[in-house]
Formats: sequence, structure tokens, C-alpha cells
Amino acid sequence: MKLKRKSALITGITGQDGSYLAEFLVAKGYKVYGLVRRTSTDPLARLESLYFSHKVTFINGNMRDSAALQRAVEIAKPDEIYNLAAQSDVGISFTCPEETMEVNYHGLGRLLYEAMKVNPKVRIYQASTSEMFGRSKPPQSEKTDFHPVSPYGEAKLRAHLDYVVGYREKHGLYICSGILFNHESPRRGKHFVTRKITHSLAKIKLGLQDKFELGNLEAKRDWGFAGDYIEAMWMMLQKPMPEDFVVATGESHTVRDFVEEAAGALNIKISWHGKGLRELAKDEGGKVILSINKSFFRPEEVVYLLGNSSKARKVLGWKPKVKFKELVKLMIEHDLKNLAH
Repeated sequence: MKLKRKSALITGITGQDGSYLAEFLVAKGYKVYGLVRRTSTDPLARLESLYFSHKVTFINGNMRDSAALQRAVEIAKPDEIYNLAAQSDVGISFTCPEETMEVNYHGLGRLLYEAMKVNPKVRIYQASTSEMFGRSKPPQSEKTDFHPVSPYGEAKLRAHLDYVVGYREKHGLYICSGILFNHESPRRGKHFVTRKITHSLAKIKLGLQDKFELGNLEAKRDWGFAGDYIEAMWMMLQKPMPEDFVVATGESHTVRDFVEEAAGALNIKISWHGKGLRELAKDEGGKVILSINKSFFRPEEVVYLLGNSSKARKVLGWKPKVKFKELVKLMIEHDLKNLAH
């Protein structure tokens, strides 16, 4: 007897995580559908191979539109839904708090309402975030109290409490949160600090740029590889009962560490000069390649994130494969290759 081919709907499929997840699920034999929000630029840049091979069915829509979500769910008839769509820029959430709440909180509510009508037994993954921990002391685990300091973190926490925990307990819905710590890749948007660092330094190495600016160099983050983290998402939905999991490497590094590692991967020797907003990084020839810009500091900063993913390692059998140094090198090599063409 031939087993039914599983169907998955991915919101936010055009993003970093969505593109890796789509490839992962296609390789596992899933019939994959992706919700695509219209933009004036090419939203499928990360998914060209899947688009041209017709291995994914793309459906137009967004998290603000209930009718579009209804249509997407009816077309996909999903066994699994991965809600990765979000206003995902923490810094932007301070200037666009209503949009952040509309997409990240209310959007999930709309999606659940439509999904439950089509398939009450659907399994749903919600992309939660370490930003929900905010001021909580590290290391942060599933048992750590939440204290978000940004509109992004607040919207994600409300979605977690009201829709993930709430619908699971009140309606028996199979839904779980992946509380993912920072995860990066060559597919990360250039406005995120890690990719901004690797892309800018690669351009400086090639003589295409003189310098760049950053904000808080002392912010500490637990950085992993996005390609590793999407496997944990899938693993969560394969369990008999839904549970929430922290996904992290258990290692933390400062933004300054990331700069130094990226520069080292390019054989750029840098030295630091000055303090605070006057701090500079110079190359071995004395040329300034990095300075601090106050406008890049957030109104409220999460100082230190360090994840404890022991539950995911024990229950799911998941562990990160790519180490910090490998991640930075992977991103540097990608940017160097692309810019050299």
C-alpha cells in the first residue's frame, strides 16, 4: 500500500529559513506549498532552483489577509504548517510597532482560524524567538521567564501565549513553538548585522568599499546556522504530542567577536582604537574600515542571549552541526565569491 504523500504549507517561504526548509521538505518527499507576499523586487531570489523545477507550488497572499490565508490552506490541504512569516527586523519593530503586531500576532490568529476549518488535526510550527526572553538572565531555556524589550519580542510572546499555548490547551490543537536563537547563513538579508559585516568586509577586501558602520559592538548573541535549525522545526512536528523547544548552540559571542572572526577569515588584520561612540577599527595600514553610528543602537537592547537547548538535544535528538567559526567562514566565502564575479 502506497503511503499518502505529506503536504506542507510554509508561510515566509521566501525568507532565509523558508528557503532552507522548502529544500529540506522537498528532499523528504513532501508536497510543498509556499505563501508569497507580493513585492516590487524578486521575492523568489532564494528559491530559483525550486521555482524553475516546479517542486514547490507558490500561492500569493500575506498574513494580513484572511481570505488569502483561507485560499492558501484550501489549496494546500496541509498536514503540516510552518509559520515563518513575520516582520522579522527587531530594530524596525521600534519604528513600525503596529505592523509588527499585525503580522506577528494577529497574522497567526488568522492562520489558525483558517487551518482548523480545513483540517482540525493539522500540525503547526510557530516560529518564536529568543527575543521573547529580553532581559532574562542567561542561559535561557524553556523554563526561563519571558521579559521582551522590543515590539518584535512582545508580539511574538503574545502569539506564543495566546495562540500556541492557548489553542493547544483550550482547543487541543497540535501547535508548538520553536524558540530559536539567532541563526544566520549566506542567505541572511544584508540589513541584518551578521550579513552586513561579512558583505561589507568582503567588499573592502575587494576594494569595492572603504568602510562601514555598526552600532552596539558588545551585544552578545548565540549564533547558529539556519540550515541546522530548520531540521529542528521538522523534528518538532514529528513527535506524538506537541511541545515547545529552545533551539540554540549554547555558545555566545559579541558583535565585536563576529567582526574579528570575519576579518580574520579574509586575512584582514584589524586593531581597535578609541572608546564608546568614538571607537574605530583600522586595518594594518592604518585605514579606518569600521566606525560606530549611534543611530544603529536600539532604543532598548537585549544585552546577552545564550540558549540552553538540552531539551531539544535529549528529546528530539537534535544538535547543531556548524560551529561559529565555520558559519562565519561560510558567509564570508559566499559573499567573496558573489562579489568577485
